[in-house]
Amino acid sequence: MAKKSASLKAPLKAHVTQLEMTAPPKTSLPVPVNIQTAIIRAPNIPLHYYRYLYRQVGKRWHWYKRLRMTDEELAAAIHDPHVSVTVLYVDGAPAGFFELRQENEEIVELSYFGLFERAIGLGIGKWFLLQALYAAWQDNPRKVTVTTNTLDHPRALQLYQMMGFSPVSTYEALVQPMTDAELLKALDA
Repeated sequence: MAKKSASLKAPLKAHVTQLEMTAPPKTSLPVPVNIQTAIIRAPNIPLHYYRYLYRQVGKRWHWYKRLRMTDEELAAAIHDPHVSVTVLYVDGAPAGFFELRQENEEIVELSYFGLFERAIGLGIGKWFLLQALYAAWQDNPRKVTVTTNTLDHPRALQLYQMMGFSPVSTYEALVQPMTDAELLKALDA
């Protein structure tokens, strides 16, 4: 049995929804009270720090793609001039991040968005998503896109729709979990 845990784990089924937003958000939310927040764009973010953020946000939601990348692949993806990574700090410590990719002059993708587990339930999720959307719309694209799936936070799809996104397509996908050896290797990078 122990040998089996080191081998491939069974793929997870996910229902994927692609969404788009064709107008900036009309919602306005106040800055959360009783906590100190800072949102800082991180150009040329160090790879180890990005992997830390990605793992802290994505471990509950089965994010593996970026953890499987080599240093060269990850650097090419996140240091691309069309990509921006922005980090949320709560009470002085990292608490989440979002990543935007300018696909072209007309389309911006919200590639990654999420909070650390310790920040979920503080009442900052909607506010932080709104900050990500303000950043996505700053150059007046024609639309902003995002993709979510049933392995994501149970209310992710609802939140995106509440903020003005509309579903445009769906499909089924399989997500291959990382083996323990893969995860240890990725976290050691």
